[in-house]
Amino acid sequence: MIMETKEKTFVRLGFNQKDTSELIGQINLLISSYHVHYQKLRNFHWNVTGKDFFDLHEKFEELYDFSKVNIDDLAERVRVFGARPTATLHEYLAASKIAEPEGIPGPDDMVDQILTDFEILLSQMINVLETANDLGDVSTIDLVNSMVKQTEKYYWMFTSWLEEK
Repeated sequence: MIMETKEKTFVRLGFNQKDTSELIGQINLLISSYHVHYQKLRNFHWNVTGKDFFDLHEKFEELYDFSKVNIDDLAERVRVFGARPTATLHEYLAASKIAEPEGIPGPDDMVDQILTDFEILLSQMINVLETANDLGDVSTIDLVNSMVKQTEKYYWMFTSWLEEK
């Protein structure tokens, strides 16, 4: 089915590989960064200590569960386009813009690193949204917009938590 819009004509679910290659690359970059972020959250969940243990232990688990769902949704979106999502540790580490932590930081440094990760992820999400918008890919836009909204909320929460200090 062909739909006319004010700006372009597109075929519903008829995106071709040439048109989607940039979007798929951006989603795969986001998947890679998300995986390193996910593992960092697991690391921090297991290794946080001190008076903030209970708050951060629980919140890191909430965040890695959120990340896990987003990774799966993004990978499945890549499959919708008939492409292969990044899926190996080697690929994640080679492409990710999020760094692994060095050692086990203290609770405040853990939160600082997570905030930095959020900034990187949000930047990559915006890139995906811009490209998806250019393609008229409303499903990817809807998917990533929901991720942006929740990530911004988490960013606010962690920023507020640091202000108490």
